[in-house]
Amino acid sequence: MSPSASMRETPPGGERAKRRLALVGGSLGNLVEWYDWFIYATFAIYFADSFFPGENPTAQLMNTAGIFAVGFLMRPVGGWILGRAADRHGRKSALTLTVAMMSVAALLIAVAPTYGQAGYFGALVLLLARLLQGMSIGGEYAASATYLTEASARGRRGLGSSMQYVSMTCGQLLGLGILITLQHTLSKDELASWGWRIPFVLGALFAVVVFWLRRRLQETEAFTEVSRADGRGQDTRGTLKALWLHRRQAFLVMALTLGGTVAYYTYTTYLTKYLIGSAGMEKSTATLVSFTSLTVFAVLQPFAGALSDRIGRRPLLITFAVGCTVGTYPIMTALRSASSYWPALGLSLLALVIVTGYTSINAAVKAELFPTGVRALGVALPYGIANALFGGTAEYVALWFKDAGHENLFFWYVSGCALVSLVTYVLMPDTRDATLSQAEAEAESATDAVPGAPAEARG
Repeated sequence: MSPSASMRETPPGGERAKRRLALVGGSLGNLVEWYDWFIYATFAIYFADSFFPGENPTAQLMNTAGIFAVGFLMRPVGGWILGRAADRHGRKSALTLTVAMMSVAALLIAVAPTYGQAGYFGALVLLLARLLQGMSIGGEYAASATYLTEASARGRRGLGSSMQYVSMTCGQLLGLGILITLQHTLSKDELASWGWRIPFVLGALFAVVVFWLRRRLQETEAFTEVSRADGRGQDTRGTLKALWLHRRQAFLVMALTLGGTVAYYTYTTYLTKYLIGSAGMEKSTATLVSFTSLTVFAVLQPFAGALSDRIGRRPLLITFAVGCTVGTYPIMTALRSASSYWPALGLSLLALVIVTGYTSINAAVKAELFPTGVRALGVALPYGIANALFGGTAEYVALWFKDAGHENLFFWYVSGCALVSLVTYVLMPDTRDATLSQAEAEAESATDAVPGAPAEARG
């Protein structure tokens, strides 16, 4: 192997250490952000009747799911504002701001008064907190996807960016772990009365710690390279005008996100409620099924990400879309009859293995579609719109079909969304070999100029 190829494949020890620190720092912050985001859905089964009185449990969950979905409406707004900030002022500053916003939102939910204490004012506090969380998470996804992708070595971007869903899932696991602990230490009445507030207090405290951590992160080389340019792109970087020049890529992000986000929220946040409400499973058993399947799911992400670095992104995306299109109806139908732990776990794992084809690499794919000056906004805004329209409403749509007596139609809805994404994956180019900075482009040119350099050294 030539010297230039060797340097590209194996960065110096100091550079590798910096990249590991960036991945760890970015991932830990992402974990806490998504923990705060997911515990709303995780604990909704306990606090729904505290804010929405009535005798119909499904209607109460629909109200809390509606507020959950409203949070997604702010994700495009947060993606626009914080994505612009990340492109103009740096990934690090945007990541620090998002976690501060999430801490405030978690604290608001923790102290929200119930219906018995203040009528629907408590529900209004929930709504305001979810709007703030939506804005925060809209910026968090783009900033972390961009940061983790740019901070990874070019030949390991699939592996590096897979840490986004590892940390996202670990955040959800942390919430489920706290729920399991509370289920074994508090009575059902205590959980419904005040115990559900505990995870939100913890979330606010976790976010304060991460705020301190993120202030110590280093900026990525790709952003530093652009920001050091003598005024070049300063007027348009991170703007809608600049994004419009890459509108094809933006529409690609929306289309490739559609199937993945619906499937992800179906088999993660909605799964526990589905096992309880449709399969008749005990709450503690359903929670344990979700916890175990998500643990395996988190472990799978780096392996799938590393595989994409070898064979490309499209094969994994296509495998996911085909599996979700043809597999959703039989999996969900079988889950409805799985009233015990092991059958439900096996089916849940099958679904999440399929979803891994999307989750493990979607951050890298989206970031690789855009140039540095508009990368964070390009990931954030179209992704936020797709999530607002489809991901955030998945649980509500499922409960609406259930309440109307046509639950099976939701299974076809998920399959249809996956089919749209399948067409997109088949037609789009593979992004694995994209260069994210001028330094990468120059390194590639130097490697290509060396006679006899091995193919793998060229990306």
